[in-house]
Amino acid sequence: MRRGRIAKRKGNEMGNMQLPDKVQNLLADEGYKTDDMGMSGSSVLLYENKVLKVQENSEEAGNEVRMLRYLKGKLPVPDVIFHEIIEEKSYLLMEKCKGQMACAPEYMADPTVQCRLLADGLKRLWSIDFEECPSDQRLSHKLKQARYNIENGLVDLENVEPDTFGEKGFKDPADLLRWLYDNRPKEELVLSHGDYCLPNIFGIRGNVSGYIDLGKTGIADKWCDIALCYRSLSHNYCGKYHDFGKNRENASSGFDDRTVPPLAAGLTGLPPLPLQDCGLGLFRELGLEPNWEKIRYYILLDELF
Repeated sequence: MRRGRIAKRKGNEMGNMQLPDKVQNLLADEGYKTDDMGMSGSSVLLYENKVLKVQENSEEAGNEVRMLRYLKGKLPVPDVIFHEIIEEKSYLLMEKCKGQMACAPEYMADPTVQCRLLADGLKRLWSIDFEECPSDQRLSHKLKQARYNIENGLVDLENVEPDTFGEKGFKDPADLLRWLYDNRPKEELVLSHGDYCLPNIFGIRGNVSGYIDLGKTGIADKWCDIALCYRSLSHNYCGKYHDFGKNRENASSGFDDRTVPPLAAGLTGLPPLPLQDCGLGLFRELGLEPNWEKIRYYILLDELF
């Protein structure tokens, strides 16, 4: 999930954040833009050919570096130029992805090409032999992480789907976690991106050119990626992040603010979005029938992260 803006800056002036000398020496006085589109709490600086990602040192930050190195030569992921933990912050300098995000205007204007790009990105991930993958993101691991987040007050209740909690939904995050344990589905294991939303997939003329934000990448159920991709499509077309789909006449995406129901929708099941070009197109390109129970499950699980 992404939103926000990109602002230009000169040199290495980062407001209140001072780059360590090791990092500054690698960047010299290059100008950059700040990418505020993410919701991960990291600071992302976009240089001409490089990207610097600064975040608190964490399991997710370390996993991103491991997976970038593991997937080099297997998938189009950025090369790691430099990574070091300095004063409990992770500084990751990597090459810049070529192409445009899957939420760029050229893809938002053509849902058929967009869904083909997204489906191809999933198929390429799933084709990788994960026997030696260094990251286990199966439910046994994710549910433990979710419990940790709840116990340490890390669940962001302001950025959940409507009616996830409250009168029409779960009592609180702990209630949701109990439901997730009780309704744990059988996993169809693949190499999973873990945060497969439109801004994390890049394309050139409809072909996948890059994957970014790999902090949650690892072995997991393929329906985790499908669910988060489906949610990302709905958010982008219903006007949550921009007005592209919301104000289109005769929008062929099938997603608009009049027809999109709450994705979490309390305890009674996930009502399908209107399955027109984007909704149906994603599943058509994947050659799969929608598994609404799993889609709902993984959207609800993500509310705790």
